[in-house]
Amino acid sequence: MNRLVWPIRFVAIVAAGALLLTGVTLGLAPRLWRIANAHDESAVKLPDFQPLSQRTVVYDRANNVIAVFERENSQPIKLSQVPPDVISALLAVEDTEYYQHHGVNIRGVFRALLSNFASDGPTQGASTITQQVVKNEFLAGLPRDGRYKALQAHYATMLEKTTTKDDILERYLNTVFFGNNAYGLQAAAEVYFGKEAAQLTLIEGAFLAGLVRSPSGYDPINNPEPSRRRFVQVMDRLAAVGLVTKKQAKLQSKKWPIPARVRTLASISTKPTYYTIALRDYLLNRSNILGATEQERANVLYRGGLQIHTTLDPAMQEHAENARDILPVNQQGFDAAVLSVDTTSGAIRAMVGGRGLRPNEPGGQVNMSLVPRQTGSSIKSMILATAYEAGAETTDIIKGPGPCTVPDFTDGRPSLKVVNNATGELGPLDGKNTWSSTDCGFIRLSYAVGLHRVVDSVYRMAHSAYFFQGQSTKDRESFQPLPLTATGNNVMAPIDMATGMQTILNQGLHHDPYYVEWIDGPDGKRTYKHTDPGVQVLDVAAALKTVKSLKGVLRYGTGARNLSDFPRTAAGKTGTQFENTNAWFVGGTPQITTAVWVGDPNGYTPMDGIPAFAAEMGRNGKVQGADYPARIWGAYMVAALDGQPDLDWPPPPPATRQRARIYWPGEECLARLVGGTLPGTPTSSTDAPASTVAPAPGAGGTAVLTTTTQPRAVLVPITNGTMVPDNVLDPRAPMPSVKMNIYVYPCAQLPTNVVLQGQSP
Repeated sequence: MNRLVWPIRFVAIVAAGALLLTGVTLGLAPRLWRIANAHDESAVKLPDFQPLSQRTVVYDRANNVIAVFERENSQPIKLSQVPPDVISALLAVEDTEYYQHHGVNIRGVFRALLSNFASDGPTQGASTITQQVVKNEFLAGLPRDGRYKALQAHYATMLEKTTTKDDILERYLNTVFFGNNAYGLQAAAEVYFGKEAAQLTLIEGAFLAGLVRSPSGYDPINNPEPSRRRFVQVMDRLAAVGLVTKKQAKLQSKKWPIPARVRTLASISTKPTYYTIALRDYLLNRSNILGATEQERANVLYRGGLQIHTTLDPAMQEHAENARDILPVNQQGFDAAVLSVDTTSGAIRAMVGGRGLRPNEPGGQVNMSLVPRQTGSSIKSMILATAYEAGAETTDIIKGPGPCTVPDFTDGRPSLKVVNNATGELGPLDGKNTWSSTDCGFIRLSYAVGLHRVVDSVYRMAHSAYFFQGQSTKDRESFQPLPLTATGNNVMAPIDMATGMQTILNQGLHHDPYYVEWIDGPDGKRTYKHTDPGVQVLDVAAALKTVKSLKGVLRYGTGARNLSDFPRTAAGKTGTQFENTNAWFVGGTPQITTAVWVGDPNGYTPMDGIPAFAAEMGRNGKVQGADYPARIWGAYMVAALDGQPDLDWPPPPPATRQRARIYWPGEECLARLVGGTLPGTPTSSTDAPASTVAPAPGAGGTAVLTTTTQPRAVLVPITNGTMVPDNVLDPRAPMPSVKMNIYVYPCAQLPTNVVLQGQSP
């Protein structure tokens, strides 16, 4: 075939396709336009714009006002007061053809799609400024279904027939949210640049225009890197429309200093607290109580005249702040956080993120009750609950003593880590393995249960708006199936730990932690009421078994150092991270669940040899979960529960089978006795002289004579079994365990006086 034929055919195909696309577009365009303008024959009239602003007032449980959210610089600004360059920059970013379209810009939609596909991130929006005004003024609260976009387009064309372009744009500039309580261009100019809107430059106006799409995500104070990337996109856009040259855009993108601090704070008549700041973030970014988008939520929060009634208990909050002060002032900057929730509902009753908000200090507004840190052994409470859910009984045996060897990826390279803590015993789950927090015992238990099942269970027990499966790693680090999960190498925040423990102490019925009980609108009508029946994420029996085991931590275990005389029925777990960098106590009663964290907010600093701590408690100032965390927890709980009855949980149901030996396939092997005496079985006086009895490493929980004259036992290896596969997340799938007459021994070394059948003596 002639080589010239293929190019000719290709050109013909492209031309035909272009003609077809043009024909379809020309055929559909008039119909789409008629649909958008179908209201021409209707007498429907849009309502008037609502008043610009009404403040929102926030109350605690005792009806005290704890916050006021309202507009800053609320006086209107005329469009004529805004520099033309600023208007041009805003239109270039938000709606280039604002003065050409009639409310809906079909070409703009396609152009925005092409531009956004061609760039690293969204640079142009698809909605016109008129549509954004319509969305905020007339459509807030409507479900985002197929009808929503049609209504938005319909109302936009209606609005443009009754209101001038300049009036719509002026309304937009007076209501659009720029972050940091800046509602409207005048407020944004003062907050970010300390000047009037009339004094803004082209570049400053462009920067503000870039904030509109995501005021929190592009917040220059709290998220400077995303804010800088967004500014680069905006400058590229200004160059594309000719407002600046490419050279100017490149120079400004690199050199122009984005705002680093808030110049003008919002007019809040009450003092901000850890709780009210967290509440604001929750309402704007972590829930849809106030609307589907951040703009809608901010619009309602700062302009809606709401009466928000919260879960905060002022008496409990005061007790929590006083208890936090048990931690001595220290030069190293170690601090404490307290997060307390209602056991039966998940309502947040007290929140202490540190020694108090310090706006003028670096990190002075960080709320450590919401910051993830390594958990130490406090996570063992949820591992234990997972094991009971998988069918374990409180009398089942696990090998607690070290050493145990696990994979380690601490430095990014695979290696083996030997854990060798001296505490623990070959004993039941409801005993010293839990009370003394044996590392190797719980490492073996987590492997027997299945690390992936532990992860799934932790996510279900501690689920909240702050912690959930599928969460973006940009939001927070995920909880992973780490080999050293049991020793605390994953990170969780005090709110996560309190929520997970709440699930256990509430007999397996989980409630997400929450801030708001109900909301009334400016007319007094109730617009929201919290309802949450809860989710049963643990069987009641499994939860009650866990509670029974955790009670002993306070009476006989690691928590007894400061809580052995705690005057109420309670359950809890200590936690101390490697090198004493984080220390925890997490526990509660049937009424209140509380997590306490102690550590360095600015890093993982060992709490060892601290003079202020040594002078107050001794032990060379070495802080563990049983020390300050337990003391803070105890002091708070006694005060918070004053006047309430001492309640207890029902006892767990009796075991449905004989005790079993839980083992870790791969580390521990199985065998059956076929001759001689099983190690751990005392011999008669004719077989051996009298001897003392000591635990047999790896045996099924019995004892072995220390004499060397004990007859050799002959064992037949049996199938070792396998660990629960990673893809099995059924919480009730059984874990590896055997009857007590099966001999369990370390695979790496056969005990003395034992021989496997077929091997040489």
